[in-house]
Amino acid sequence: MKALLVIDVQNGIVNYGDFTEELAFIQKTILEFKTKDLPIFFMKHLDNEEGSSLLEGSEGTELHDAVKEFADIVIEKRTPSSFYKTNLAERLKEADVDHLIITGFNTEYCCMFTSIAAFDRGYKVTYIENATGTMNTGETYGMKGFDIKDFVETVLHWSDAIEVITYDEYVEKYVGGSK
Repeated sequence: MKALLVIDVQNGIVNYGDFTEELAFIQKTILEFKTKDLPIFFMKHLDNEEGSSLLEGSEGTELHDAVKEFADIVIEKRTPSSFYKTNLAERLKEADVDHLIITGFNTEYCCMFTSIAAFDRGYKVTYIENATGTMNTGETYGMKGFDIKDFVETVLHWSDAIEVITYDEYVEKYVGGSK
């Protein structure tokens, strides 16, 4: 069975940029899962570091308005991996999940780490590239002009371990098809 992971769609990230397109694709994916009564797990990142936009207890940790009304299952985490020291693996096992669809934020941390961790645990992983985003830029890492999303998506795709597709490709393959 498929499950959707909606990773860190929180005010402390989303409010840092224009993520209109990413949020629209995340919402469409959520609605598709809701319609089919498939499991959706919302991950929520919490930091203890003063000055973090995701400081525990702050408005930044709250799920963004674009998704919070859909969040029936919310799992808190403190590292980039949605699996590390959380009950996500147990929840997925209870739901008989073998295929994870990845959406959310931040591309180069939580989405990438979770995708790799899921693959390492034996899940089929589909990463919807235009339903992920990052508040960081190449300048964040001292690499002016560097496209973080493109780099991460290329690495994951070339791994031949993680399926990296656009939302339209996802719909064609999994929603309109027989899977």
